[in-house]
Amino acid sequence: MKNQRLKKSEAKKSDKELEVDARLLTKKSLDELYDYIDDRTRNDWFAMYINAIVEGYDPHTFYFAPEDKERFDRDISGKFEGIGARLQKKVDGIMVNEIISGGPAWRANELEVGDQILKVRQEDEKEAINVVGMRLDDAIKFIKGPKGTVVTLTLKKVDGTIQDVSIKRDIVELEETYAKSSIVEKDGKTFGVINLPKFYISFEDYNERNAASDIKQEILRLKEEGVEGLVMDLRNNGGGSLQTVVDIAGLFIEEGPVVQVKTTGEAKEVLSDKDASIVWDGPLVILVNELSASASEILAAAMQDYKRGIVIGSKQTYGKGTVQTVMDLNRMVKNNTKGDMGALKFTTQKFYRINGGSTQLEGVKSDVVVPDRYSYINIGEKDQDNPLAWDKIDAADYEVWGNYFDYDTTISKSKERMAGNEQLKLIDANAQWVKKIRDRESYSLNYDTYKKEMEINEDEAKRFAKLSEYQTNLTFSSLPYEVKLMNEDSVLLEKRNRWHKALSKDVYVEEAINVLHDLKMTYAIKNKVAESVKN
Repeated sequence: MKNQRLKKSEAKKSDKELEVDARLLTKKSLDELYDYIDDRTRNDWFAMYINAIVEGYDPHTFYFAPEDKERFDRDISGKFEGIGARLQKKVDGIMVNEIISGGPAWRANELEVGDQILKVRQEDEKEAINVVGMRLDDAIKFIKGPKGTVVTLTLKKVDGTIQDVSIKRDIVELEETYAKSSIVEKDGKTFGVINLPKFYISFEDYNERNAASDIKQEILRLKEEGVEGLVMDLRNNGGGSLQTVVDIAGLFIEEGPVVQVKTTGEAKEVLSDKDASIVWDGPLVILVNELSASASEILAAAMQDYKRGIVIGSKQTYGKGTVQTVMDLNRMVKNNTKGDMGALKFTTQKFYRINGGSTQLEGVKSDVVVPDRYSYINIGEKDQDNPLAWDKIDAADYEVWGNYFDYDTTISKSKERMAGNEQLKLIDANAQWVKKIRDRESYSLNYDTYKKEMEINEDEAKRFAKLSEYQTNLTFSSLPYEVKLMNEDSVLLEKRNRWHKALSKDVYVEEAINVLHDLKMTYAIKNKVAESVKN
């Protein structure tokens, strides 16, 4: 009814009530901030102090406290020993934030997102340790442990009940770290897409799972499905192991140099693929953006210099052309009685393309440049503090890939399509708008003026909301081996469905497939011409 009074909870709040709510919300945020600061130990402050010094040398020299070194190893390898749950410290305790698919906690199916961990007991101990109020890093030390051991967690469940759950620790693999692939059809032809989030490796044993062996396996699986072209998606890939990128490049070329490495005052070293076999000799596209860095730039540059593949993406990649070494500081001190001293990651070399140019600061320039959300934002190596300078050395001895693919014509056709693509024009306009918002440093204190400015921003936001509505006519599907896994793993199924949905809306992947199609057609045409000349 029109005259029916609104319930109190639905009524418009007064300015005084809004102020009370705002103050409580602000206080809660500040309490969480200061709780986080109070949780810092002497070792944390020491790490901050050391890094304030070493970061003055270059952006990638860094001191790892023991916990940070452990995280670094986990991130670069994509696995660790534990129960397979991500935890987060909240005001009311340590909460389970995510259950990692395939891990021990996921298999046990007794731990839930939202559970609060109250106590932790090891299998060889009678007494449990209370972790309420404990630093998150300290609590994690008790929860993680060697493969095969059992830990018992006392939980306050989501429904408020208290329950003990025992979980046998195991190797936990972070699925989102690893390479994954998909197949897609266009005009009766089948193509493959491989996404590589990082160049992962186990420093303890190279023969364990790594990016190179996984990429090789994915290519072989895609070949079994009859793909006629391949997209390597290196967008947002910040790099990783230098050895894995050399091995991956070797999957696409015969033996030859991949990257050059140089230490100040010493002769250059050429890292080469020494295996004459080629796993994939068909059309290849490399997708990059401004956040493709280090090892990603080595692979993209090598494929570009060999004319082995077409690079599509940002005007240039990140521009990190330096090599770092991680030194375990415990090895530097004899008879150490101070405990774990952590590690130091420091820059030792620069790497160079096989054509002699450095990727430092300049990155890799795409053959086909397409705008994205980062186009006008300063996020590259050149925008960091104290970056090393760009330079050049002599080129390595290499031969351009000999085949019938017409790269120049294909690149020209792709540029024409990109110039007329309305979705990309809208993306470029959005990128310019984001740049304008980020650079803004003054705001009116007049309420009416401020409100009007916010309304203008909302109108612009609505205009760019159309970006998410874009839909290609491509359909993506998982490989048969993964379909079997998804029948038993609903989490993996959901992740792949989300990925395929994102791919179907991805204008960059769409163009990559178009380029593969064009390359395949030019190969077919030139091959026929070559055969007729022979006859």
